[in-house]
Amino acid sequence: MRRFLVLLAACAALLVAPPVQAQETFTPAQREALKKLMMETLREHPEIVLEAIEALESRRDNEQQARVQATLREKRKEIFEDADAPVAGNPAGGVTIVEFFDYRCPYCKQMHAPMKALVAADKDVRVVRKDLPILGPASVIASRAALASRAQGKYPAFHDAMLGFRGQLDEAGVFRLARDAGLDIDRLRRDMDDPAIAALIQRNMALAQALSISGTPAFVIGEALVPGAIDPESLKKLVAEARAKR
Repeated sequence: MRRFLVLLAACAALLVAPPVQAQETFTPAQREALKKLMMETLREHPEIVLEAIEALESRRDNEQQARVQATLREKRKEIFEDADAPVAGNPAGGVTIVEFFDYRCPYCKQMHAPMKALVAADKDVRVVRKDLPILGPASVIASRAALASRAQGKYPAFHDAMLGFRGQLDEAGVFRLARDAGLDIDRLRRDMDDPAIAALIQRNMALAQALSISGTPAFVIGEALVPGAIDPESLKKLVAEARAKR
């Protein structure tokens, strides 16, 4: 069947946009016969179309996975060792989880408790946080405020408060949570304008694009890129697999 699919695809290509050589090789009658054969075959075996689509999707998935693995190798330092990125857990942990997240993303909020529980239970885990504010201007403000809060030593509490907040987090809500976390709001606003913060967010955006990350959350654990929220047991399993490959 696979060889026939290849032949069928070749026939279709010749019929739709025949090159000069094909035009010289096939007579109009032969081309019409090929077209008739193709249409009859598709009528008798419509599953061929689904099979061809699945084969194409599989090839594309494999190609994307290859690109992702190449990016993980080429940009390993930027992904795992950006000195400006916030780090949680054990800074010297043997297994690193890189978390791309948005403070306004409900699935990132869903992952917050499992991630905290994992770090509390496994003292060999290091978490690198990559702000990826893709859900609008309020997300950008939240990320800039969180990163700026480190200057006042309030990042952990503020980070937890924003990911723990239920409801639509807007600009006013960001600063209300900041005040509740003990931050000096005037200083926070000034620190948010630090060009280094904008540069860090831009680097995160570029990395996400290079890794074909189009949503949050997304995790890099060892050599695995995991898009979307995952259950706690799967999270532990991925960490164990990464540890075993060290």
